[in-house]
Amino acid sequence: MTFVERHGLWTAVQVEAAIEVEHRIRADELEVVRLSFADQHGILRGKSVVGADAASVMRQGCAITTSLLAKDTAHRTVFPVFSAGGGFGMPQMQGAADALMIADPTTFKVLPWAPRTGWLLCDLYFADGTPVPFSTRQLYRGVLGKLATAGYEFMAGLEIEFHVFKLLDARLGLGDSGQPGQPGTPPEVALLTQGYQYLTEQRYDQFDPVFEILRRDILALGLKLRSIELEYGPSQCEFTFHPGIGLEPADTMVLLRSAVKQIARRHGYHATFMCRPRIPNVMSSGWHLHQSLRDRRGGNAFAAQEPGRDLSPVALHWLAGLLAHARGATAFSTPTLNGYKRYRPYSLAPDRAIWGRDNRGVMIRALGDGGDPATRLENRVGEPTANPYLYMASQVVAGLDGLARQLEPGPSADTPYETAAEKLPTSLAEALAALRADACLREGMGAAFVDYYARIKEAEIARFQAEVTDWEQREYFELF
Repeated sequence: MTFVERHGLWTAVQVEAAIEVEHRIRADELEVVRLSFADQHGILRGKSVVGADAASVMRQGCAITTSLLAKDTAHRTVFPVFSAGGGFGMPQMQGAADALMIADPTTFKVLPWAPRTGWLLCDLYFADGTPVPFSTRQLYRGVLGKLATAGYEFMAGLEIEFHVFKLLDARLGLGDSGQPGQPGTPPEVALLTQGYQYLTEQRYDQFDPVFEILRRDILALGLKLRSIELEYGPSQCEFTFHPGIGLEPADTMVLLRSAVKQIARRHGYHATFMCRPRIPNVMSSGWHLHQSLRDRRGGNAFAAQEPGRDLSPVALHWLAGLLAHARGATAFSTPTLNGYKRYRPYSLAPDRAIWGRDNRGVMIRALGDGGDPATRLENRVGEPTANPYLYMASQVVAGLDGLARQLEPGPSADTPYETAAEKLPTSLAEALAALRADACLREGMGAAFVDYYARIKEAEIARFQAEVTDWEQREYFELF
């Protein structure tokens, strides 16, 4: 028996999908299949196997070092992996031991930009068939299972802002390479457009040669692209996607980010989902997460059925849960030091935990009139770098708590930057402290996972605080 069969890891749907994947590999004469998993930061990592071996590897698994789960965003290993338990208190991870990537055949894609190349998203398992507890896709799947028990499915639509620049110098000199804990020199780039002509057709046409490249390959991947927009700042754009159920929108997000960066680089551009690049006049980018619940009958549980109401009681309780746990959940929606520079009053970004009806200054924007099947809540707090599995899982955990306790969100805030409300964290350190203190998120996401995640992020903060910044040099070097 194969590893998958022995441990019962695939559903009937996945078994059928695997047969179709084998057929596609042969029919398209694929030479390579990339096997990828989303790490703790939502970055895809993995290995490639030759097409002839892909069917076997799908079922038997592909070994991958567990030390990848111990790294911060500078690829520095922050856990003592060669000590007892590998720093995780788990013998299976001691000594940078292997786990197995097991492909999810339903995620198979043929990459349009890479010749004769397929792609499969994977989950992580130990040799005994148990899931690796720090695998974020597995964590999200578990949270979705709790939501299903309550009678609902999570529906999410993506609205993502990012930047694309002309690549001038990739900075590949011998001294530019960096090392673990010290990333390499950032590339030198130039703008594709000037900014501050939001949604003007002239600026869109300037961007269109790049849009055409990205649009063609994203649609060829089968991602549900809905709109392509020119954003407010220079070289900034926004993509939106049709809503999906459960794992699908999170899978879409990790593939989208990786695909956009790869496609852009092959054509001489640099795409970045960094929230606020340190480039003159460039604006912050956000990730607005549209969400609703589908009930057992397939209807929108957020759509009001009573006359005079815009939101159902389910939507209001869910909304109240999001607000109640906003501070702690920010550690997942805004996981970088840089992302907190976006939270500024009167800036189309939230700075406090409030909601409003069709108001772009609030944290949660309620959309839809009474009975509208498209009724939804738009959480405007996220940054585009967020791990989508953790971002969405935190929404489900918070929303379920609102449902369980029948919480009420209070009145709509029509003046969001003047309404008295709990402020969102102003730093990653503050967000992590709020996360550690939030009993609901600790239980729902797993106390061991929360401590693991916070340790990695606190290592990033410590590295940042040890640096002497340009600001400090300017402020003090001459004055004192």
